[in-house]
Amino acid sequence: MDYQSRAIDSNQEGVHEELESHVRKYLQTSFRKPIAEHSQQAFDRVQEEVTQWQGPVVLDSCCGVGESTLHLAGEHADALVIGVDKSAHRLAKNTAYRQGELGQRCLLVRADLNDFWRLAAQASWPLTHHYILYPNPWPKHKHLGRRWHGGALFPQILALGGKLEVRSNWRLYVEEFQVALQIAGQQSVIKQLPNEHSPITPFERKYQATDQPLWQLQSNLC
Repeated sequence: MDYQSRAIDSNQEGVHEELESHVRKYLQTSFRKPIAEHSQQAFDRVQEEVTQWQGPVVLDSCCGVGESTLHLAGEHADALVIGVDKSAHRLAKNTAYRQGELGQRCLLVRADLNDFWRLAAQASWPLTHHYILYPNPWPKHKHLGRRWHGGALFPQILALGGKLEVRSNWRLYVEEFQVALQIAGQQSVIKQLPNEHSPITPFERKYQATDQPLWQLQSNLC
């Protein structure tokens, strides 16, 4: 039987009242946690390929099994597409991603984004697009700081630049992301994805199967 994904259950009804203070705090401070050695090693291997590529780069953060990474390689025919996830188990499910024409322009990397984003920003990667598809929304009110837009790494998302796209099955998540971008001086657009659109991640497929509305935020950070 197919797994049925539950809708978001949250004790938070609107944009978090502490979101602005969180965003302004992190925009004015630096995240100084030391880069883990394994993260540096993973980044260095990818950096070699980025340098050799010398073309546009697309980043697929929280890529899971990498299904979206392959899809994005089809959408961006002139780019090197890099999918990053912290789970070796999820990445190992995509054993054939290097096969075929699309796979030759894809990299799947196991790394901690808390380190990887900082290293990529420092290296001034030529990102044209950055996708954050269905991150853990951390829907409890007390977990604002664990959401990407409410945490210390939000400035690194801005620093990476490119055309940012965030998707979620929790509208409040993308609404908060939009508010965070506004505080940082960036404009964005939110829309609901059509019910009939083709899913590009396993999560998206599960959400569609349970008739959950899917939300998309887009912002040009170039």
